[in-house]
Amino acid sequence: MGQPVRVAERPSAARPGTVRFETNRPLTGAGHRYYNSADDAASAEDPADLLAWRLFQRGGVDHVHVYGNVATIDISRGHTSEGITELIEELFAHYR
Repeated sequence: MGQPVRVAERPSAARPGTVRFETNRPLTGAGHRYYNSADDAASAEDPADLLAWRLFQRGGVDHVHVYGNVATIDISRGHTSEGITELIEELFAHYR
């Protein structure tokens, strides 16, 4: 139950290891958000903070930038983006 989120995963051709995830739901207002660790995600209620926290808990992520409906993620060397789309799709799900 909750709002379903559609996600389009787009790897960067110019920056290997960087993947952009475009959603059909806004994750931030008009401001850019930058995260270098889970500690930078201060609020469990803010969608961008929650997403960043979940990504860092998942592991394999060096940096997260969220603006509007786009999350740009720098994947750690030796890791893949596998499972990130599903993590974002479940962001607004309250229960199954």
